[in-house]
Amino acid sequence: MTYELNVAHLYGDLMNTYGDVGNILALQYYAKQMDVHLNVKVVSLDQDFRADDYDMAFFGGGQDFEQEIVSQDIQTKKQALTDFIESGGPVLAICGGYQLLGHYYIDAKGDKIPGIGALDHYTLAQDHNRFIGDIVIKNADNGETYHGFENHQGKTYLGKDEKTLGNVVEGKGNNGEDHTEGAIYKNVYCSYFHGPILTRNGNLAKRLLVAALKRRYPDVDFSKQEELAVPATF
Repeated sequence: MTYELNVAHLYGDLMNTYGDVGNILALQYYAKQMDVHLNVKVVSLDQDFRADDYDMAFFGGGQDFEQEIVSQDIQTKKQALTDFIESGGPVLAICGGYQLLGHYYIDAKGDKIPGIGALDHYTLAQDHNRFIGDIVIKNADNGETYHGFENHQGKTYLGKDEKTLGNVVEGKGNNGEDHTEGAIYKNVYCSYFHGPILTRNGNLAKRLLVAALKRRYPDVDFSKQEELAVPATF
């Protein structure tokens, strides 16, 4: 049997720094191994996000100009996205998408750009510095190690009910201070990893897909999909 999942690619025409659209390609690749067909739709400016229409969402990163535009439009989707997240909807948010799910971020000019506050983190700016380079983290709960590349000026600090995606083994992570990288809240996975993250960390792609399958098909046993061995690199 082939299952179907509907994926919202949030602002896919604007938020695609460093080829983050590759995460969609990786999801499609791994979905095929699980006998799952993905229907992907870009949800962008002046378009509604209807939470009941989607099983998963992906939110990539962008430059400051695009992110500021998106920060204004996403306020119209705030309630629907928050409802989706609170109901267990799986989300992968990278860099700017990660920042905009939080309360706010400070851009390179020092302006405070509002997020939607669906997650309880905030992001400050560095003064004439960026975190750039290879990064390795390890998740304390599942023991998985994730590899990636970070390139960000923001320094993110996690809040209530947020777990870190992983503890930093090599690199800077969220803020270069507390040895955390990324965030997990319910079925939301956030990270500064480019690369894209899912092309180098197949187990994370599998976690997102299985979470979406269980949510859409609650009466089906997906143990076969959970046991699927995936390569570390796409």
